[in-house]
Amino acid sequence: MKIIAIGRNYAAHIAELNNESPSEPVIFMKPDTAVLRNNAPFYYPEFSKDIHYEVEILLKINREGKFIDEKFAHKYYDEVGIGIDFTARDIQTQCKEKGLPWEKAKGFNGSAPISNFYPKSDFDLANLDFSLEKNGETQQSGNTSLMLYTFDQIIAYVSQFFTLKKGDIIFSGTPAGVGPIVVGDTLEAYIEDKLLLEVEIK
Repeated sequence: MKIIAIGRNYAAHIAELNNESPSEPVIFMKPDTAVLRNNAPFYYPEFSKDIHYEVEILLKINREGKFIDEKFAHKYYDEVGIGIDFTARDIQTQCKEKGLPWEKAKGFNGSAPISNFYPKSDFDLANLDFSLEKNGETQQSGNTSLMLYTFDQIIAYVSQFFTLKKGDIIFSGTPAGVGPIVVGDTLEAYIEDKLLLEVEIK
């Protein structure tokens, strides 16, 4: 199982980090050791002083495919969930300044808490609200209608480079409102009004 993540897929988030708008989806990856399941706690690593949360809608791939045509992309996932892309922002900034890859800022152990997955038929995927609360206060609110690249466009694009396999997970991008965590925080992630993921920072 691999995790493929999409960066810069919401305009407001691009603006808040002063990044350039992409002309094609921005792809990075996380190893399977990044996954946190079952509301497991996140242990703040010693190598960073500035870990940020980024809430994202997840797609779970249900069959193998490559060079997928966009019109067929919907056949390659039938479940969605929600996750948090933890980012060591200080390390990411250092890597960017040196023109180096920034996987270590994104793919470290525990950096991908994920919820259970639910049938996509339960949701309007083109107009899906999702959000993240920190200590009971809303920090991020997004809607999939604001994505620069749709789920099907993402799958079609990614599959040109990487063969997708059953069980792979795609993080589809985060809206504005990202920010730091500290030990003692509790994060709660929602799709619509349903609490699907809770992570305690230790």
